Amino acid sequence: MPDPSSSPDPSSSTGSPDPVSPTPETAQRLNDAIRRLRARLRTASGQHATGLTPTQLTVLASVVREGPVTAARLAALDHVSAQSIAQSLTVLKAAGLVRTEPDPSDGRKKLTSAAPSAAELIERLLAGRAAFLARAIDEVVRPDERPVLDKAIELLERLARAGLDDEEPV
Repeated sequence: MPDPSSSPDPSSSTGSPDPVSPTPETAQRLNDAIRRLRARLRTASGQHATGLTPTQLTVLASVVREGPVTAARLAALDHVSAQSIAQSLTVLKAAGLVRTEPDPSDGRKKLTSAAPSAAELIERLLAGRAAFLARAIDEVVRPDERPVLDKAIELLERLARAGLDDEEPV
């Protein structure tokens, strides 16, 4: 009877990775895949043509989504420093994409609002990303793989919430 420890690794003969790879390796693969996908989305959406950095566009999208909002709230939403928010808001204000006005409930605070052109820009960028992803899914993901993709999206959403919510891990 052959010794099981001497049998070839099934993944090495097929060239596919071990289905249960070590966490650091999996984390690096996920990071690399997300980085490549984000680059593709930036290109496909026309983000480079805006002249704004990814951070500035993230801040702008938060202002559009949240409505009149304080810089402190933006920093908390985007998980960045107040200084980073201030720098982004300075650029966005100079570009005419946002405006600030005193908070009517607390005159010491300023509320930032998006200009109509900002909402249009964010909508156009998001539509470009969605169109790219829809085409990519149609071309690359077989119909029988769609449930796997849905599960992967659920896992990515859980990873995105990790350590940020008060709910218990599932």
